[in-house]
Amino acid sequence: MRKNIVAGNWKMHKTQKETVALLEEIIAKKPNTTTEIIVAPTFVNLSKAVEITNGKGITVAAQNMHQAEGGAFTGEIAASMLTDIGVTTVILGHSERRAYFHETDGLLANKVDTALKHEMRVIFCFGEELKDRQINNHFNIVENQLRDGLFHLGKKDWANIVLAYEPVWAIGTGETASPEQAQEMHLFIRNLVEKVYGFDIADNLTILYGGSVKPDNAKEIFSKPDVDGGLIGGAALKADDFLAIVNGF
Repeated sequence: MRKNIVAGNWKMHKTQKETVALLEEIIAKKPNTTTEIIVAPTFVNLSKAVEITNGKGITVAAQNMHQAEGGAFTGEIAASMLTDIGVTTVILGHSERRAYFHETDGLLANKVDTALKHEMRVIFCFGEELKDRQINNHFNIVENQLRDGLFHLGKKDWANIVLAYEPVWAIGTGETASPEQAQEMHLFIRNLVEKVYGFDIADNLTILYGGSVKPDNAKEIFSKPDVDGGLIGGAALKADDFLAIVNGF
């Protein structure tokens, strides 16, 4: 049975002091829930976040990692460095990484392989831009991103894959795909995975929606049968807002 997840991507926000304060508030107010709660602080605060959340029912994830095992890659982070401090979940392919750092599906496929080699769980992000949706090409874009980034994997690898559909036009814009649009795409994704890997893998696959999820729309979005949670941006930076979204289930 697939898991409900609400993951907070903190992006380039929060000093260590602010990270500690936010995590302590989340821990203090955390509801009794079966939904997995994930937080993804910036790299320099990951170790502290792991320390604070230990035994508190909160998972700490990294926002990115390099595909190489190590080497002369100034400013980059290897998978072994993450697992060494207790981080075993990583977000890959976020639209900002694709847009600003020109990460391709081929590169992301290599990153996924490295993460899985280190027994990490991958939250794999993908989604169309506004121009793609306007010309009704959004399904093709999503299918190509999944095929090129993930469909080289073996069946057993999918136990460590979480998908995060993020329509780029709905990230940080205040625009949100309607619950019906989110469900339509999530169903398309699940059916696509089923065609390639079979019903069991597709049915057990967690697919998150990422794109301006907020406390006032989370419940309606999460009510859709193929939406299993959210990858949250701005609303994850305030404990009350973030936990209100967790309570959307």
